[in-house]
Amino acid sequence: MSDITLLRIAIAVAGLILIGAIVFFGRPRKQEQGKRVPRESIADAFAPRTEPTLGAQAIVTDPVDNYDERATQPELELAAEPAAVSSANSDLGKRGDETYEKIVTLYLAARAGSKLLGPDIVVAAEKAGLTYGHMGVFHRLIDNHPERGPVFSVANIMKPGSFDMASIQSMETPAIAFFLTLPASVPALDAWETMLPTAQRMAELLDGVVLDESRNALGRQRIAHIRDELRAYDRQREAPPLTRPGRW
Repeated sequence: MSDITLLRIAIAVAGLILIGAIVFFGRPRKQEQGKRVPRESIADAFAPRTEPTLGAQAIVTDPVDNYDERATQPELELAAEPAAVSSANSDLGKRGDETYEKIVTLYLAARAGSKLLGPDIVVAAEKAGLTYGHMGVFHRLIDNHPERGPVFSVANIMKPGSFDMASIQSMETPAIAFFLTLPASVPALDAWETMLPTAQRMAELLDGVVLDESRNALGRQRIAHIRDELRAYDRQREAPPLTRPGRW
């Protein structure tokens, strides 16, 4: 057999081997079944979403809606449950008239990934000049005239809205609510000018964030708008009632 013939045979064999390799390695591989998923991957799949940020600071934009056991509206009408009543043996902060025309609310929320702790809330409330009293919540009272009722009150956003001192050491909450019920024991604008700095002071003490009634960051524009609303409310209450004209 000539050398040329042997060369042709060798080239043919090499070609068959190359074609076979292409066919074998070009097949799509079947997906592996029963493969264990690493524990870290499962945890990542259910990891909580990152909270939106304002500037360099993370804030809780909706601290209430992440909890099914939140207090109901209108703004924290505290249910007279036995636990709440027994936790407050005082009428301090009780309104003389339970009816109201308007409620102004602020929230003090914990930062993302944190909670407000019961003992810290008590200390911050005391430093901010609040008094624990009626319905197991905190109230700002008029100096030397507590019988006039609260200027504003501070409640837990979690049901039933009270701070039970028997279990305060283990209590934690995503946020607390400052609510001004109008008419108040002082003019509405004066009550607001007392509530806002109190909320800001407690936010500093608790490393929290002050939010408006829609649970958005409280900005200057919203503050100015609330002031205008309450100024108008005060003017309306000061105006003499309209009298029906007499007959000629």
